[in-house]
Amino acid sequence: MGDELEARLARRLSELRQERGWSLDDLASRADVSRSTLSRLERGEISPTAALLGKLCVVYERPMSRLLAEVEPEPPQLVRAATQPVWRDRATGFTRRGVSPPHPGLRGEVIEATLEPGADIAYEEPPVPGLEHHLWVFDGALTLTVGGTASSLAPGDCLRYRLWGPSRFVNPGPAPVRYALLIVLP
Repeated sequence: MGDELEARLARRLSELRQERGWSLDDLASRADVSRSTLSRLERGEISPTAALLGKLCVVYERPMSRLLAEVEPEPPQLVRAATQPVWRDRATGFTRRGVSPPHPGLRGEVIEATLEPGADIAYEEPPVPGLEHHLWVFDGALTLTVGGTASSLAPGDCLRYRLWGPSRFVNPGPAPVRYALLIVLP
C-alpha cells in the first residue's frame, strides 16, 4: 500500500471505532489485539498485517476488500492493470491485487493473490458469515482449510465454499502460489 492509502486506512479504522462509540480498550477486547497496537495503527505509525486486518474486519463485519475499498477512490468500470490496487504483507509473504475491486451496488469482486513458499495465514472467523468464495489456482500449490476441512489445490483447481468459520491458507512450497479469489457477498 502506498503511504497515502495507508494514511486513509488509519483514519478509516479510527472512524469505524468512533462510529460505534468504542474506546481503544473496547476494540482491543473485541479484536483480541493490544490497545497499543491499535493506537499505533490508527495514528498511522505501523502498517497492518493481513492477520490484524482480518481480526478488525471480523469486528467491523466487512470483508477486507470492502474495508480497503472504503479508503480507495471510487473505481471505474474498466480497471486497468496499472491502476489495480496492490497490498503486500511482507511479514507473511502475501500479496493481494484488487483486479475488480468492490463497487457500490455490486456484490462480487475479483482478487489475485500470491503467497510465498512457507506462507501460513489463518483467519479465526469470516468478516461476513456466509461469504461466498471461489478460489482458482493458477500456479504453485495451496492447502486451504475451511471449517476444519483441508483441501490441497494444484494449478487449474477451483474450490467453492461459503465461510462460516475459521480458514487457513498455506503454501507448502517450493514455489509461490498464485490464485484468483472471487468473492460474493451473501
